[in-house]
Amino acid sequence: MSNMVYTANTVEELDDVARRILADLGNVRVVAFDAPMGAGKTTLISALSKALGTLSIVNSPTFAIVNDYDMEGNGSAIYHFDLYRLKSMGELMDIGFDDYISSGNYCFVEWPELALDLMPDNYATIKICVDQDTLARRIELILQ
Repeated sequence: MSNMVYTANTVEELDDVARRILADLGNVRVVAFDAPMGAGKTTLISALSKALGTLSIVNSPTFAIVNDYDMEGNGSAIYHFDLYRLKSMGELMDIGFDDYISSGNYCFVEWPELALDLMPDNYATIKICVDQDTLARRIELILQ
């Protein structure tokens, strides 16, 4: 297991942080996001998706549970999950979560607690902590 830490003092710095995270992920395609509400999970996923080449608007999939974004030029997709509203493993299986994470595409999972037992061996976790005084984000990438 290895950890990398990045700091974003402004939203504008997230594009650079996203590129660094993607480089550090290597071949890892499934990423769980561990952060409180309002910490910037969707904003970081938007920056990651942009760095991967999507032209799609990245929105929180709170009500849809999963959004998919095309990666321009290579036919791949990015799957963005918000599992906050799911209450059971059955609901998770009903959306085909296991098919998504075994697809080889990037899967970014907000509120992943329900899905941890289904994660592949080589997934990553991103923890986001917000400094309440400066609003800077401390972003930690943990490779399993």
